[in-house]
Amino acid sequence: MFNILLISDPEIQSKIFSLRFFLLSLFGTLILTNVQSQDHKTDSLPLHPQPFPSDSILRITNLNPYFTIHVDSLLNYDLRINKNPENYYWYLKQAPVGVRLDRSSGTLFFKADKSFFRSGKLRYDLPYRVDFGVQSLGNPLDKVDTFVTIMFYSTEISPSRVKPGVLGTLYVEEGDTIRFRIQCETGTFPLEQINFNSNIPISPIFPIRKCDDEFFWMVPYDFIRENDTTKQRMLLLQFIGSDKFFNKDTAAISIAIRPGINYPQKYLEHKKVSDEMKAYIQNLKLTFYVLSKSIKANKSTRTAFDITGSSTALAGTILATTASNPDVQDIGKILPSIGLTLVPVKEAVAPNKVQEQNTAAQLRGLTKRLEYLVSDNALIGDRDPEVLDKTRKLREELKQAQLQLIDLPAVELDINLSQEEADKYFNDPKVIKKYKLKVN
Repeated sequence: MFNILLISDPEIQSKIFSLRFFLLSLFGTLILTNVQSQDHKTDSLPLHPQPFPSDSILRITNLNPYFTIHVDSLLNYDLRINKNPENYYWYLKQAPVGVRLDRSSGTLFFKADKSFFRSGKLRYDLPYRVDFGVQSLGNPLDKVDTFVTIMFYSTEISPSRVKPGVLGTLYVEEGDTIRFRIQCETGTFPLEQINFNSNIPISPIFPIRKCDDEFFWMVPYDFIRENDTTKQRMLLLQFIGSDKFFNKDTAAISIAIRPGINYPQKYLEHKKVSDEMKAYIQNLKLTFYVLSKSIKANKSTRTAFDITGSSTALAGTILATTASNPDVQDIGKILPSIGLTLVPVKEAVAPNKVQEQNTAAQLRGLTKRLEYLVSDNALIGDRDPEVLDKTRKLREELKQAQLQLIDLPAVELDINLSQEEADKYFNDPKVIKKYKLKVN
């Protein structure tokens, strides 16, 4: 079947043998390389780099989420996107006062003027959020909304001040109410707490701890004691505010307190003295009634004796001169003597009560005077500023009247006698006319 070529030349045989050996070696190397490649994992990296996918999602490439700006400085930050900016526009959603965003270029701009902070529109050390976005002019769904934070600071320290609602020195009286608010002028660092001190221990109704607290205190009526030599006491108040770094500011207020009138108590004292005066006047009227009636009865008795004596003397004279009977004439001569004897009897039975008459006139005059004083010193309302003077005058007049009538003899009063009868008799026109002062 096979034709075998027989070569007798030894040189040619040697070359053929060398060629066969080379071919066998090459074939064995290929087999070994194939086996080793199957034993190892295939390399995942491509032999040649692949191109990156295209950037199709809109995003801001240089977004800085936080800015810290010094006062009187300028913020000018260009925001960039990964697409053609000519096809997009920028907008602000929410930002502090003064922040601007260029619609076309996306430049975020702000000039930190001190006027913003002095007017209270902005504050130091407080983060402010700036909400903004960028949107495609052609596709409303192609947009990005985000925000950045801006915080302002200043190296210039403006101290905070305590500003009470009142200034200087206050002049008040006992019983008055002191009420004002503790205000604060906020500087670089706000006042966090306020302490309260005074030279005299007092207890305000509301504690003072922070700004806008209210000082509310009513001056007690015993603030100035009766044994104090001075008629005015000075109360010094200090309000000490401090911030978080314990920088302090102090506001001082002086209060001059003078003696005041405790109207509820003084009203009761005046009422008590006035009631005592009225009761004393009623007793004087009752006494006057008894004395006047006694004087009137005594006067009637003396008048009866006088009429009887005169009638007897007149009858005796008539009988002695006109009677024809000697016995009747003798009786007429005796009757005048009998009339004369009635005079000492009259003085013995009903002596003339001059002292009682004078006492009754004195009682009536004193009673009228006390009634006028009670009416003239009556209080006008519950807070009459002259309540002290009126009470003192009533008390002095009552004491003087009691001393004036201290020697008045005791008069027995009828228990059946009513106060209305005594008042009616005291104001009777006949009695008034009887005791009215007569000028010759």
